[in-house]
Amino acid sequence: MNDQSDHPAIAQLGNPILRAEAEPIHDLRDTRVQALIDQLLTTVQQANGVGLAAPQLSEPYRVLVIASRPSPRYPDAPEMAPIALINPRLVAHSEERVTDWEGCLSVPGIRGRVPRYESVTVEYTDRAGKLQHQEFTGFVARIFQHEYDHLHGLVFLDRVENTHDLMTEPEYQRQVLHCAA
Repeated sequence: MNDQSDHPAIAQLGNPILRAEAEPIHDLRDTRVQALIDQLLTTVQQANGVGLAAPQLSEPYRVLVIASRPSPRYPDAPEMAPIALINPRLVAHSEERVTDWEGCLSVPGIRGRVPRYESVTVEYTDRAGKLQHQEFTGFVARIFQHEYDHLHGLVFLDRVENTHDLMTEPEYQRQVLHCAA
């Protein structure tokens, strides 16, 4: 992680904001909303994340960013242009669920195997104020569901089905990433 002066502190597990329901955004023209989106996009990149939700920056609003790209934390992540989703809603999902490893910038040092829908259809407002409908699949669908949980006061640990599916980051790097390489 970069020097703390480079970006705001990411709320850590135990901070009550991570367990609270986020509030909808009502005025996209508010300069504070646009500044929050910029802050989310900058912080996720600096922290080598693939997604980030406003509550993780101690802001109680329904805004998240998805910024999938390969990084030391997720070397096989697909490359995509970062997007901001304001007041997102999950409108449909596949029946198929896939269990895979997740980590979280708010829960440093731990990875867990989490079941998620293989694909999701999402409705959200983009930062220009346009209503969007989009389908996400695979890893990007996983990112959306992970960040969407943050808007509902959930962290990935709440979705792990068995405590044997938890691992420290160093063991994950050693056992999972290096075995897959």
